[in-house]
Amino acid sequence: MNIFVTGHKGYIGAHLVSVLKQNGHQVTGCDINLFAGCEWDELVKPDYELIKDVRELSQKDLEGFDCIMHLAAISNDPMGDLNEDLTYSINQNGSIRLAEIAKSAGIPRFLLASSCSAYGKGETLDLDENAKLNPVSAYAISKINSEKKISELADDNFSPVFLRNSTAYGYSPMLRIDLVVNNLLGCAFTKGEIRIMSDGTPWRPLIHCKDIANAFLAFALAPKERIHNRAVNIGANSENYQVKDIADKVNKLMPEANIVFTGEVGADPRNYRVKFDLLYDLLPGFKLEYNLDKGMDELFAKFKQHNFSVNDFDGDKFVRLRMLKSRLSKIESLEGIK
Repeated sequence: MNIFVTGHKGYIGAHLVSVLKQNGHQVTGCDINLFAGCEWDELVKPDYELIKDVRELSQKDLEGFDCIMHLAAISNDPMGDLNEDLTYSINQNGSIRLAEIAKSAGIPRFLLASSCSAYGKGETLDLDENAKLNPVSAYAISKINSEKKISELADDNFSPVFLRNSTAYGYSPMLRIDLVVNNLLGCAFTKGEIRIMSDGTPWRPLIHCKDIANAFLAFALAPKERIHNRAVNIGANSENYQVKDIADKVNKLMPEANIVFTGEVGADPRNYRVKFDLLYDLLPGFKLEYNLDKGMDELFAKFKQHNFSVNDFDGDKFVRLRMLKSRLSKIESLEGIK
């Protein structure tokens, strides 16, 4: 297949390019390169690359592709709240426009990286795709609105699918430590403390970042009639954890580290335990490569290999919000805001 990937230089995109090329697909990557210099390891390069804002793509840029995998976004709740107008401009308006021109260009399949954060303040546990959406952030709202509008474009020739990804974690050549698992493990490794900023009770569904890449490939290859215009939770029922459970697993890896409840964010309104039965009904051959224990073991080994330090943990390089703040003028200047 000839596949167009947006956000290919990101935390998940770095894995996605590698997974697609390993499986024999031709890859064109498109990325604004906002986080240039944040690489932890060398990235696998796509066959072709555009350094371009996805909101500036033209129909001509997209002609000839079999599938678009749209990952590019302001990528989590804290970043989304930093500048809500920018979040809606990129995540919502930009995604809808991209789908519109993809349809005009005759691209048959459009895979959107959505998020289980759409469930937000979950009213019940074990939320499936029909559960009420209860977002608590601009990021989550932007994903919900994108799903709704892009869904309206679906027809016999244009098949969108919305991958509601669990909370990502784990090793990537574009490391992030502003994700709950990576943050708790990184803090323990560098400071000897497992610092929990809430009371530890909120539920999160978790998925290794490479498994999100694996899911994108599986949906690109799946029969249209099984997945057409569906929103699908991406993860596994066994991979739902409370934050305090993650801390306990970190503590098993590093028994010398102390668990500290800082309570600085109070009661976290984001609390969602999610069901993934539909994923395995639609794609019975799909399975996760990682569970939390395996993913944490790998990341722990990488921290050792890279001599991950306090300066790495406290610096800007691996924390997207800090880096975004320092480079925000670069993207604001591109738009005005669009």
